[in-house]
Amino acid sequence: MPEIGWNARHWDGDYDWTKRGEEWSVEYGGSEPQWFGSLYPRLHRFLPARAILEIAPGFGRWTRFLLPMCQRYLGIDLSGQCVESCKSSFVNAGHAQFLKNDGMSLDAAPDNTFDLVFSFDSLVHADAGVLDSYVPQILRKLAPRGIAFVHHSNAAALPLVEEVPHARSASVSAESVASAVRDAGGNVLVQEITTCGGDGMIDCLSLFCRRERGSETAAVRIWNPKFGVEAEIIGAMQAPYSRL
Repeated sequence: MPEIGWNARHWDGDYDWTKRGEEWSVEYGGSEPQWFGSLYPRLHRFLPARAILEIAPGFGRWTRFLLPMCQRYLGIDLSGQCVESCKSSFVNAGHAQFLKNDGMSLDAAPDNTFDLVFSFDSLVHADAGVLDSYVPQILRKLAPRGIAFVHHSNAAALPLVEEVPHARSASVSAESVASAVRDAGGNVLVQEITTCGGDGMIDCLSLFCRRERGSETAAVRIWNPKFGVEAEIIGAMQAPYSRL
C-alpha cells in the first residue's frame, strides 16, 4: 500500500525521472495530445482561471499547460526533486511558485484563493488518510466559485486482491472521497470512474466545490470502462497533429 513514506522514497530518489513523466502519456502519443484530447475537454469550462493550485505536479507534465491559463500558479509536491525540477523548468514564469510539503498539508496555499485545484496522475498513489486530510483543505483553498479536479484511486471499491496494480491505493474509492467532500461541507459535482490499462475500474476523477457555489443538478457518477479506448483514439487520431 503506497503510504506517505513509500511515496517520499519512490518519487524523491528511487524513481528514474529521465522521461519527466512522459512515460505515462505513451498511450495518448504524449502529454500534449492527452491534455487537449482528454483533460482539457473535461476542464475547459473552468479555464482560464485567475489562480490555480496544482497538487503533486511532478516534473511539470501538466504544469506547462496550466501556466498560460492563469495569472497565479502554485505547485505543491512531496518530492523535493520534483519541486527543484519545476523551479528550473519554469524559471521564466514569474507568476508561478513551487513548494515542498509533507504529503499531508496544504498550509502554504492561502485560503479562499484558487479558482481551480488540479491533480492528475499523482494522488492515485495516496491513501485514505492523505485524501481525508487534503479534501477539507482543498475546499478551504478554493475561491467561493472555485472547482477542484482530483484524480484518485477507486481500488477500495473493487474485490480485494493481494497487490493493487499500478501502485493504486487500496484504501480509497469514489465513495470514500465523496464522503470526505460532503463531511467537509462541499458538493460533489461529477465522479467519473475509469480504468487504468486493462486492470479494471481502479481510478476516479472527482470534480467538487464548496457548498456555497451550489449546483443545479445532483451529483453525477459515471462509469467509463472505455477510458483506455479514448486513449487509443487520441493516440492514433490526434497525436500526429501535435508532432507538426
